[in-house]
Amino acid sequence: MLFEAIGSGVIDCYFREKNSVCYVLLLKIYILLDVCYGPRLDEHLVLFIVFEHMEQDLSQFISKCPAPGIGVNRIKDLTFQLLSGVDFLHTHRIIHRDLKPQNILVSCDGQYLKLADFGLAKVYEFESSLTSVVATLWYRPPEVLLRDTYATPLDVWSCGCIMAELYRRTPLFPGATEGDQLGKIFDIIGTPSESEWPQNTSLLRSSFPNSPGIDLESVVPEICNHGKDLLQRMLRFEQHRRITACEALNHPYFKEFGYIPLEIGTSLNQSTSSASNASTPVSVNSCKCCSCDDSRTSTESPDK
Repeated sequence: MLFEAIGSGVIDCYFREKNSVCYVLLLKIYILLDVCYGPRLDEHLVLFIVFEHMEQDLSQFISKCPAPGIGVNRIKDLTFQLLSGVDFLHTHRIIHRDLKPQNILVSCDGQYLKLADFGLAKVYEFESSLTSVVATLWYRPPEVLLRDTYATPLDVWSCGCIMAELYRRTPLFPGATEGDQLGKIFDIIGTPSESEWPQNTSLLRSSFPNSPGIDLESVVPEICNHGKDLLQRMLRFEQHRRITACEALNHPYFKEFGYIPLEIGTSLNQSTSSASNASTPVSVNSCKCCSCDDSRTSTESPDK
């Protein structure tokens, strides 16, 4: 059992995290066990949030994985679990707003994944104002970088960045500043047209050179055709054209998982059983989604 101390000045963040996690007790969400308070060495009372223990975050899991990297079936399974958690949040109008490998926890054997750190999570209301500074830079979508309005597609973009990172073992868009981040995004997905550019942003499209974009296979090795198609749909510039988490779970890339949506009224035992069946890791010897070779050393897949 791990204890996370919450210091002074972050009461709003604490209640946001507590309420969000309590609301989504689910297999793919980091489980909040208790909330208590007590003295520290300086004798000041502080709040403690008690969570279930998970051995590592996804960033540590990726860095510790030996060459040639994470098997493609394990990548698929982890991505499915990630999108399952995000879909549940979005179904109940919660935007995580800070998805990144450091905020995703993984079991020691790499089979189970859970979402964590709900400090920036927010219940989405159509008429509510949302802060423009959310998400860690490398996983921040264009609409946030351009100070445009945003909603649940923000999390889907972050999931796409994380999926690519599982294949690459390095971030897909490692920008140094917001402008550099946009430049790195446009280098890969292409510079949007004037008609696609947001109308209510102060940054002009002419600030960026025209880029046709590149084939994702050149920067995301070993990805099969179905995986590339899914990734392209998650990384679309226009957020209203971006695939939803629910649609992604039903993509042919995941066709062997048998996705079953979970309702908040479902009992924890039923939810655990259904989600466990849906997220059972695929055999490392065969990938059924598109007849691709699971070996990371393979240079060609039958469907390419």
